[in-house]
Amino acid sequence: MPITLEQPTGAHLLTPDHEELSVPVTLRYSSADPLAVHFVFPAWISLDGEEVTWTFARALLEEGLDTPAGLGTVHIRPADATHTLVEFRTPEGVAAVVFGSLALHRFLYRSYTVTQPGAESVEPALEKGLASMLDGV
Repeated sequence: MPITLEQPTGAHLLTPDHEELSVPVTLRYSSADPLAVHFVFPAWISLDGEEVTWTFARALLEEGLDTPAGLGTVHIRPADATHTLVEFRTPEGVAAVVFGSLALHRFLYRSYTVTQPGAESVEPALEKGLASMLDGV
């Protein structure tokens, strides 16, 4: 049975006017998807009024806490000694969100109590993905 961790935390969305808008974010990790982390934003923050979940590699979060990381739609880097900047990129633009680094470290370490880095089993997810791809073949 999968284990899911959730950690509510606060963050600040940087607006184009260089203001900071406080926003609650739920950090989620599941042993059912051991290589990923999920950042869940409330519906009121999105353009379409729907809850938004960004899913990306747990290794990216780990790397980005110490050094700039990311090539695709998620970029993470230290903002200063106590904050981490996460950029979520879409065709509509970039959402820059500042988190307390301590909260992100805490979440990451909690995820390690469920699945140690390097001990992730990807076989069930791979089999499920292959089955869905080959479903009508």
